[in-house]
Amino acid sequence: MPLIPLRTLLDHAAENNYGVAALNVNNMEQIQSIMEAARETDSPVIVQASRGARSYSQDAYLRHLMLAAAELYPDIPIVMHQDHGNSVQTCLSAIENGFTSVMMDGSLQEDGKSPSDYAYNVRVTAEVVRLAHARGVSVEGELGCLGSLETGMGEKEDGHGFEGKLSHDQLLTSPEEAAQFVADTGVDALAVAIGTSHGAYKFTRKPDGEVLAMAQIEKIHKRIPNTHLVMHGSSSVPQELQDLINKYGGQMKQTWGVPVEEIQRGIQHGVRKINVDTDNRMAITAAIRKVLWETPEKFDPRDYLKPARSAMQEICKQRMIQFGQAGHAPAVRKLVP
Repeated sequence: MPLIPLRTLLDHAAENNYGVAALNVNNMEQIQSIMEAARETDSPVIVQASRGARSYSQDAYLRHLMLAAAELYPDIPIVMHQDHGNSVQTCLSAIENGFTSVMMDGSLQEDGKSPSDYAYNVRVTAEVVRLAHARGVSVEGELGCLGSLETGMGEKEDGHGFEGKLSHDQLLTSPEEAAQFVADTGVDALAVAIGTSHGAYKFTRKPDGEVLAMAQIEKIHKRIPNTHLVMHGSSSVPQELQDLINKYGGQMKQTWGVPVEEIQRGIQHGVRKINVDTDNRMAITAAIRKVLWETPEKFDPRDYLKPARSAMQEICKQRMIQFGQAGHAPAVRKLVP
């Protein structure tokens, strides 16, 4: 089936009270992992690429990987999403390359590191909405800056993330401002800041309400109940994967991610898209380290990429089940002409 817009999938998710994992792709093995997990669980999927991924893989390779996935898995609805677009031009180039959904992250200026103001965010996001909707493409916006409520610092991902330290207010999305932003821009989904951040090093302890403001999600949802909310930086950073990486020669520092039960709480309060990347990276790395550690004589990349692919598939499968998207592919498929 053809690639579908994000809005179609998130509308169905809202009607049926589930969330959808948005899974990042850089190469063939990752898209294979995602699609096999989707097939196994009968799940619709959001496959997304950051600017860093587009630079690493090149748009033509990514586009054809997505098209291959649609061809090989005709029963799985797939959204092709641009993650953290830094400018109108970045989003437009994604649309021209066949993406069915784009994120305009106007919370930061075009340099991807300097916090913007509300007027700038509205201006660039509304322009992307105008261009995208004219082509049937969905748009995700962001209000508030992703960063740690513990330290006030951000965590760069593929070169995207604010520099320096921000105030507590800048790191929490205001429910009132969120409502105004949606009205001013017409976005299909809104990423909100609640203390999550990119990468593995999100929290120095198991997060509680002081550093992971899930109550803010509930306030925002109450204020704009018909807006699809998005949680970025929502990998759970499983302890078992940290342990495996370190067992086979890694040096990951102890860290904590976003507990799955907190994400499930968010889903009950309007969260429909949940970005997961670090968990998959860790699964791949742990599997590769294990092969190379235990069998140092091996040199064929397939010897370690096959178990790496299987390890990522298992994480994707777990999240699809935990977020509730499993089993919904047939119903979503019927929504597409």
